[in-house]
Amino acid sequence: MKRWSVSDVMTKDVVTVTTTAHYKDIVERLASHAVSAVPVVADDGRVVGVVSEADLLHKMEFVGVEPYAGFLERKQRRTARAKSEADAAGALMSTPAIVITPAESVTTAAKLMDAQRVKRIPVVDRNGRLVGIVSRRDLLRVYLRDDDAIRAEVVNDVLIRTLWIVPEIVTVDVDRGVVSLSGTVQQRSTIALVVRLVECVAGVVDVKDHLTYHHDDTTDPSRGRVVFR
Repeated sequence: MKRWSVSDVMTKDVVTVTTTAHYKDIVERLASHAVSAVPVVADDGRVVGVVSEADLLHKMEFVGVEPYAGFLERKQRRTARAKSEADAAGALMSTPAIVITPAESVTTAAKLMDAQRVKRIPVVDRNGRLVGIVSRRDLLRVYLRDDDAIRAEVVNDVLIRTLWIVPEIVTVDVDRGVVSLSGTVQQRSTIALVVRLVECVAGVVDVKDHLTYHHDDTTDPSRGRVVFR
């Protein structure tokens, strides 16, 4: 089966700024390109940070607030206050940047975005140089695969090449990414394996299992104990 990686969905033409980029220039760049954040790159192309709308909004947050920080003020609050007084990307950016490599899977990218609560992640090579950017929208592109492409991968890669199941045994229907499986396989344990593998195919929204079996190999006949699920 094809393993979809970040390189398959990332955007290569990336909007960036340097550490010396002025606050207003960053705002204009975000607005003109309709993005919520931009990587900050050094002269050699390495990603040194990211400036997001959240970083820029601190300036508005602290309008009219006393210019000094309280002694017991939390670190996060002190950082926000410092960004509110900054004018250049080097002082505004969040660092270290959360990055990912092109070879990582789209699943890994999705989990990283969720864990770090970010909408996009710069993609870097082994030297930390920017090669692209991947967003939530990019990751969702796998669900734009047409039904015929999904069905072909399920039949050819999952059933025939991986499980050695001939197409005549299992019928595969795909409707808007929902895969329906019907037919009769030899062993009951095969059904769970088929479903799990089909769920891993890029673009599959759901799997409807209507498979039956000839032999139940999931129980120990001598004890009646379930040994596989």
